[in-house]
Amino acid sequence: MDGDNQTIVTEFLLLGLTGQSEKEEIVFGMFLGMYMVTISGNLLIILAISCDPHLHTPMYFFLANLSSVDISAPSVTVPKALVNHVLRSKSISYTECMIQIYFFIAFSNMDGFLLSVMAYDRYVAICHPLHYTLMMRPRLCVLLVAISWVITHLHALLHTLLLVRLTFCSRNAVPHFFCDPYPILKLSCSDTFINDLMVFTVGGLVFLTPFTCIIVSYAYIFSRVLKLQSAHGIRKALSTCGSHLTVVSLFYGSILGIYMHPSSTYTVQDTVASVIFTVVTPMVNPFIYSLRNRDIKGALRKIMLRS
Repeated sequence: MDGDNQTIVTEFLLLGLTGQSEKEEIVFGMFLGMYMVTISGNLLIILAISCDPHLHTPMYFFLANLSSVDISAPSVTVPKALVNHVLRSKSISYTECMIQIYFFIAFSNMDGFLLSVMAYDRYVAICHPLHYTLMMRPRLCVLLVAISWVITHLHALLHTLLLVRLTFCSRNAVPHFFCDPYPILKLSCSDTFINDLMVFTVGGLVFLTPFTCIIVSYAYIFSRVLKLQSAHGIRKALSTCGSHLTVVSLFYGSILGIYMHPSSTYTVQDTVASVIFTVVTPMVNPFIYSLRNRDIKGALRKIMLRS
């Protein structure tokens, strides 16, 4: 494309999920309700863990961090969509879009790393119960979370810098409610080969490493559980993993096929899947952990009685 005929994009237009104003009203109500449930549910989990000394253990330390990420992740995307709907605007500035992409990538990957750390915690608890306190020292728990934050932010910075180097010309309409990296890449009039390559290599490594850790951890867990003679022991061991396995399935089930293919093949089905892991998953996580966990329910009951 001739440089003299290019119109450099300074803002993007977020078209939403339907592109039809009457349906967007329904989407607005759903997003507002889900966002409020997400914030309140995850805050309750953090409050319960903070206030109950019995929950000051590695497993609940990681769960509190997961709830913090589940608050932060939708807060990057949903409020802007809600504000735009109220103001009858679809615009988001180029700078806001790049910032949104950065934190979207960071928080999305952090979810995966925390789930892998929690899987390792369950592996130690079931396979090495006598050495649990020694192996899951508080300093190690903090170090694991800190390393995860460093990796995810460096990864987000890499992809954001690669996006910033691209040129965006006349097209600026994004068929989504936030600046999802793939729809943004499709709008670029530059060559996105390097971006796609980094998604497959660095992005694939950052994505598959925690996923592999989860698979390996549960392979050891199931091999240990199958050796138990007591049916009660098997149920007790698996019950400690049930909530985590449910969250892992929901998270990876919705994200697995979205960002592991070229940006040019991004479809409506990918948009729906991205809504599941950006909006739905953070909302249901507190319910999954609280409904299946007596300790969390007991801590929440104490908070309610005090208030």
